[in-house]
Amino acid sequence: MAEAAYPVAIVGGGFSGAMLAARLAESGVASVLIHDNADAGLGVAYSTAFEGHLLNVRTGRMSAVDGRPDDFVAWLRANRPELADPIDFAPRKVYGDYVRDRLAMIEGTFPGRIERIVARAHAIDGTGIGLTDGRTIAADAVVLATGNPAPATASAEPGGRVVSDPWAPGALDLVGADDSILIVGTGLTMVDMIQSLLARGWKGRATALSRRGLVPRAHAATPDLPADLPADALTGPVSNRLAAARATTCASGWRGVMEAYRPITADLWAMADTDQRARMVRHLRPWWDVHRHRIAPRIAETLTGLIASRRLRVVAGRLGVVETDRDGVWAGWSPRGGGAQPPLTANWLIDCTGPAHSPATDPLTAPLLASGRARLDPLRLGLDLDPSGRVLDIKGVADPRLFVLGPPARAAFWETIAVPDIRKRIEAVVDALVSGKRPVG
Repeated sequence: MAEAAYPVAIVGGGFSGAMLAARLAESGVASVLIHDNADAGLGVAYSTAFEGHLLNVRTGRMSAVDGRPDDFVAWLRANRPELADPIDFAPRKVYGDYVRDRLAMIEGTFPGRIERIVARAHAIDGTGIGLTDGRTIAADAVVLATGNPAPATASAEPGGRVVSDPWAPGALDLVGADDSILIVGTGLTMVDMIQSLLARGWKGRATALSRRGLVPRAHAATPDLPADLPADALTGPVSNRLAAARATTCASGWRGVMEAYRPITADLWAMADTDQRARMVRHLRPWWDVHRHRIAPRIAETLTGLIASRRLRVVAGRLGVVETDRDGVWAGWSPRGGGAQPPLTANWLIDCTGPAHSPATDPLTAPLLASGRARLDPLRLGLDLDPSGRVLDIKGVADPRLFVLGPPARAAFWETIAVPDIRKRIEAVVDALVSGKRPVG
């Protein structure tokens, strides 16, 4: 039996969940924010205590509220004026402070419209949410905003020399200043871990391995203007679109092309059929990600310097068997393109392969799939959703009481990681929820 009832229950208190609660409160709808710790608003990205971890989007684009583009810059001017340059890249820690301040401000302005429960949700039954402390929370609508899960370990036999979750508290504490590192994954998490190690005084060498050996590209020193995309870069076969986009880079540069695609990416994904989506995921996504999710120029300069000094080696290939002993790790691998190579050895292996989204095994969503209340999208990237973020059941019917927001909604919207994309999705969910609720106060 449920102990309490709420108009909306939000499972997950990272950026997506916290800012949804704030927008609902501003719109007159009360909610309960269920999070496994009291520090709501941060999630993995903004919980870092290291100011060297910078935003990957310029400060001027990082407002938490759609339609209020200057919100973050105005907060910086009042609280951290030395960081208020809109074309610079603020520390993620500072952005976390901004998100928490916004949530607290909304709670003070609209008392009673946001309740926080510090607990972990482990089951959803109808509109009841089972908590690990034994309680059940009832709600008219439930929003799953659970953020990014930890990576799947890179080793079948993780041991003391394998850091399977680099974001876990103290994960890097035992790495010595001169230790060698094997990093599995060459994306944004790898960049963050290199930054963290350097800040700790690490002077060793690292090898980073991924399927294609691609690393995130850098932002330019100043913002890029969107290119004028031709029609054949927007419609027709994916291969033709790619050829047209590449041709446009000759005149406008690849950053300008990415800026032009940025506001219409979700629409293009929504219009694509299953075959087109499959080709995009298989062939385009790795290249898309490193050009779309760029890093601050000064961080890119650090990586370039490490590569030039041979302290960082980036290789393309497939990870094989990983073995560990008390002194380090031994990893077999197959280079991209074939051929034999000696095993990769290091004192430590750090798994930077990124979030391991798996709705079929997640304790919250697996029962929904098993019961038919939810289904996977055709490519099995995640839960199948309608344009408002409502979960589709096994017959394709949208559940008006169950929504997904943020990174777990990636199958439906392709881009649901960066703040500018998430805040648009928040508005869509708010619109859908407000239309079915009677505003309070």
